[in-house]
Amino acid sequence: MDSKIIKIILIYFFLFSNTSGTEFKGKFEQGSFILGKTEPGSKVFVDNRVVRVSQGGFFVFGLDRDRKNDILIRIIKDKNIKVIEKKVFKRKYKIQRIDGLPEKKVTPPKEVYDRIKRENKLIGDARSINSNLSFFKKKFIKPIDNAIVTGVYGSQRILNGKPKWPHYGIDFAAKEGTKIKAMLDGTVTMVEPDLFYTGGTLIFDHGHGISTLYMHMKDIYVKKGQKVKQGEIIGTVGSTGRSTGPHLDVRLNWFDVRLDPATVLNLN
Repeated sequence: MDSKIIKIILIYFFLFSNTSGTEFKGKFEQGSFILGKTEPGSKVFVDNRVVRVSQGGFFVFGLDRDRKNDILIRIIKDKNIKVIEKKVFKRKYKIQRIDGLPEKKVTPPKEVYDRIKRENKLIGDARSINSNLSFFKKKFIKPIDNAIVTGVYGSQRILNGKPKWPHYGIDFAAKEGTKIKAMLDGTVTMVEPDLFYTGGTLIFDHGHGISTLYMHMKDIYVKKGQKVKQGEIIGTVGSTGRSTGPHLDVRLNWFDVRLDPATVLNLN
């Protein structure tokens, strides 16, 4: 083999196969929250999307519920380039079929379509925030102590033969009025007392595109823009919006990617 070609291969191997100095916390499977740490001052790309890196070298990303492809992470520091490819493992989700329901329980009436569209934009805007906060690297806590989990991430209902959106959160059953704690330090980015689907709803920003949502709340004790500490009481459990009984539905997002809250609450 030509010495020039060998030299090119060796340079390529050195630049693109070196993964030292980078660590990951989290399972590389569908729906997972992944915390990374690399050399401070590095530039990080996840699937060609540039992600923020904190002063300490922390970065974060998530894997979609139905992701089929492996994930590619590029880390650039000075003239060195690391390319890390991780296999993404599939998960099995619960499917529930319910037939014989009144049509209004399956499809919302047309007169509320504009409302739903406006509310979805409010939620989307809050989830798109890309702040330099770095609370995401801390350990999350459960929003309610000793609550029973009645709904899990990824499950899907087929109502009267029509597949509905998968459930992207965790449901905690609790009595109406039960106090809810903030799972992590953050800044309140949305406060809505009466959304069509989710009723009383809060969204917190934790930095780098990571946000948490609290839904179906009865009382809300915080205001938009307020900085909240982990464990602080932020409201109470309700049955507002499209809810069949008192419970708290919590969600976890990386921008528009819906993640499994169980991956940060040690519920798996």
